[in-house]
Amino acid sequence: MHISRREFIKLTAASAAAWSVAGMPAMAAQRNGIPYRQLGKTGLEISVLTVGGHAIGVDSLSEQESIRMMRTAIDEGINFFDNAWHYHGGRSEERMGKALQDGYRDKVILMTKHHGRTPEHARQHLEDSLRRLQTDVIDVWQFHELDEPWEVDSIYQSGVLDFALQAKEEGKIKHIGFTGHYRPAIHLDMIHRGFDWETIQMPVNVLDQHYLSFSRNVLPTAVDRDMGVIAMKTLGGGRLYQENIVTPEEAIRFALSLPVTTVCSGMTSMQMLRENIETVRRFTPMNEDEISALLQRTIQYALGGQYEWYKSYTPDPDHEFG
Repeated sequence: MHISRREFIKLTAASAAAWSVAGMPAMAAQRNGIPYRQLGKTGLEISVLTVGGHAIGVDSLSEQESIRMMRTAIDEGINFFDNAWHYHGGRSEERMGKALQDGYRDKVILMTKHHGRTPEHARQHLEDSLRRLQTDVIDVWQFHELDEPWEVDSIYQSGVLDFALQAKEEGKIKHIGFTGHYRPAIHLDMIHRGFDWETIQMPVNVLDQHYLSFSRNVLPTAVDRDMGVIAMKTLGGGRLYQENIVTPEEAIRFALSLPVTTVCSGMTSMQMLRENIETVRRFTPMNEDEISALLQRTIQYALGGQYEWYKSYTPDPDHEFG
């Protein structure tokens, strides 16, 4: 049966609006006006806005400015912080470690990510992250940037999952997840091979609905497995905002109207931080008509993945994970 583009968008919007309500994570009490949701089976209650770790390490921010932003976020009610072992050669983790001193670590649920595909690499990445972040435990530790089938094979066959479980037993990490933004099929392979993943991080934005969609293909499975879903690339890596395709508020509202727990946002200025905080404070879910209008307005930018560059690059088989 052939359906028009307009009919497809209407069906997509109706489906998103209907199942977002059914699959919405359990709500928790607001804190300082910030909505909180439960991060899947972890039971953790986290803010619907996450401080993205890559942005706090950029050259345009001084260390002092970065620390001030992170502490302001915590003071305003944001309690979920993202990072990764390789961000800016470790600078992002080091800055975050400094920001979480003076009692701030106790107010934050801390997540970082790693490229360990073998026990040896994972051990080194974990030790580095713990040292840089100046903490004894990482609350959520995620296998980062799953792009190719061989990486899934290595994670399931090299013994690195046994190492992760051992680190969990030793109290160095609390919860285990994975991330990726290249192909939905890789995420599904990671899930279906059987490990009890607790969290998952994936692109969720208006363009993703139409091209190699994580929201349409992976999100229902993650919700069914009670995985905590962390939305990223809500602005398509920034291009949706830079080219005035959608506003940051539209992007955040759309993502949070789907059954995700939180939106991980890269914020490179105090102004961006404060604007995003106010956006989530006044958040209301989009209804079917709003979703339909937004999808209709943006579908021309989705075709072929031209604005989602992270789905179009060719993975490097010689990429170093050590």
